[in-house]
Amino acid sequence: AYDASAKELARTAETTAETYATDHEGKYTPMTAAELHSYETGLKLCTESEANACLESVTNQGAETYTVTAKAANSKDKFSITRAAGGEISRACSSTGTGCAGSTSSSW
Repeated sequence: AYDASAKELARTAETTAETYATDHEGKYTPMTAAELHSYETGLKLCTESEANACLESVTNQGAETYTVTAKAANSKDKFSITRAAGGEISRACSSTGTGCAGSTSSSW
């Protein structure tokens, strides 16, 4: 249940990032976690609390790319969604244990 909440939060952050780009001439820079939170207050930031799934980070590699990462409350597994310059979306999980399909990393 904890990982499912983090996945849902990452997906909400992805949708919010697309809204952000619409308002910024199609660009994802200088998008931050705090800015996404201002668009969608349901995106709880890890800087506020880690009691529930939270948005840990937003990174930009360029105007057309981004990665949003959410962290699960109990397991601390991290779920990321990355948008490449061509628009391709990829999803990744990282874990300090075996929380990613029985491994320390996988796609989801």
